[in-house]
Amino acid sequence: GARVYLACRDIQKGKSVAREIQTLTGNQEVLVRQLDLADTKSIRAFAKDFLAEEKHLHILINNAGVMLCPYSKTADGFEMHMGVNHLGHFLLTHLLLEKLKESAPSRIVNVSSLAHHLGRIHFHNLQGEKFYNAGLAYCHSKLANILFTQELARRLKGSGVTTYSVHPGTVNSELVRHSTFIKWMWWLFSFFIKTPEQGAQTSLYCAITEGLEILSGHHFSDCSVAWVSAQARNETIARRLWDVSCDLLGIPMN
Repeated sequence: GARVYLACRDIQKGKSVAREIQTLTGNQEVLVRQLDLADTKSIRAFAKDFLAEEKHLHILINNAGVMLCPYSKTADGFEMHMGVNHLGHFLLTHLLLEKLKESAPSRIVNVSSLAHHLGRIHFHNLQGEKFYNAGLAYCHSKLANILFTQELARRLKGSGVTTYSVHPGTVNSELVRHSTFIKWMWWLFSFFIKTPEQGAQTSLYCAITEGLEILSGHHFSDCSVAWVSAQARNETIARRLWDVSCDLLGIPMN
């Protein structure tokens, strides 16, 4: 019975998915809107239109991502992995946060990855200009998702808004489109790879399961609390990443 927005870079693919959801569920309130997380103008335009259109927002799932991209930059000059996977979601969440507070109780789910264990936040090389490895760049951005979730949870205590990061599992998706080798590995180990429906289960669990409020800021995998790396538990790095993200995006620090 929820009104669901699919915020998509590719509108036509989004509409195709929306029609499939409508057919399977009978819920016609599945709407598609343009959103390119590699462009802050697109993010701001989406948020502005959404806030003008909707009175409430109870669940925000930050699910979009890129993986193993050759070195490239977003429209605003950010390294693509960090720009889309972290900074894009950071800005979108910031722009929608007051609406989430007004709609409380509400939840934010950030899709991370087991790959965060290999991640590091190199503040001196956040844009990958000094050295770059596509695989590690993805890992760094997934670590940023968890650090963002934890710092956001600390800042939202008492607001009625809770937040969670999730590892969806290894999911058969278009994330691997930039790597022929990984595509081959995906096929080789396809028995162990989750379908998109299976991969969405932990995100849905964190979005709608009753009684999870006390676990705000935690990381989940297979619908259970999961262990994170020492880097992902570093509050000093989380706070610094928050401040640096605000500075890069022109968001006042408070």
